[in-house]
Amino acid sequence: MNLIADPNEKKFFATPRMPCPYLPGKLERKVFTELWGEDAEQLHDALAVAGFRRSQGIVYRPLCDGCTACVPVRVRTEGFQPKKWMRRISSKAAYLEVSEQSPTATAEQFQLFRQYLSWRHAGGGMMDMDFDEYRAMVEDTPVITSLIEFREPDGRLCGACLTDVLTDGLSMVYSFFRPDLQNLSLGSAIILWHIQRATELHLDYVYLGYWIAESEKMAYKTRFTPIEALKPEGWVLLAQ
Repeated sequence: MNLIADPNEKKFFATPRMPCPYLPGKLERKVFTELWGEDAEQLHDALAVAGFRRSQGIVYRPLCDGCTACVPVRVRTEGFQPKKWMRRISSKAAYLEVSEQSPTATAEQFQLFRQYLSWRHAGGGMMDMDFDEYRAMVEDTPVITSLIEFREPDGRLCGACLTDVLTDGLSMVYSFFRPDLQNLSLGSAIILWHIQRATELHLDYVYLGYWIAESEKMAYKTRFTPIEALKPEGWVLLAQ
């Protein structure tokens, strides 16, 4: 790890270069810093606006050599009007019972998490996570965090999202859902729920993480408009 100097004397570090999980032939590198401390929430808010994402007690963003493919994106709640396909998804998922839980890991969540990874990210680095590592992902948070659960009327868990509450929005840290319910488009339903919830809380944005134009896995993010992307000149509205 290399120490990167910060003008405000906050210590930032850089990870070693690793194969990029999204773009073949590319190397991935991240810059990160710790969040623990009295100023954790304030720092989290500021760095989220600067394009950082949280993982447990750290925040990070890409620092790849000669590559700027990973672009932070966030949905604006003001002006958001659900399209016909969104209304259809919300209608199909309306029977689900949604609850906001404290960030506490359970065996039920972990089983669903493993099913999701096997379906969507087989061979990825997270496949090696055991329950203790999953629990750390969920519970090790120095900021305001919820675990949003989506359940069928019989109580079965079918989707979940680890969500941070920022001053200006909700940040979807990680979501996962049952692979056998593809007809419900749960991934999109979970995003739509967050947009509605942020609107109810009078928050301006829902942060969706990074978008890569060349990645088919991330193409869905720009379907939620109005959506902003963080460019060198700041947050700008993507063309509709």
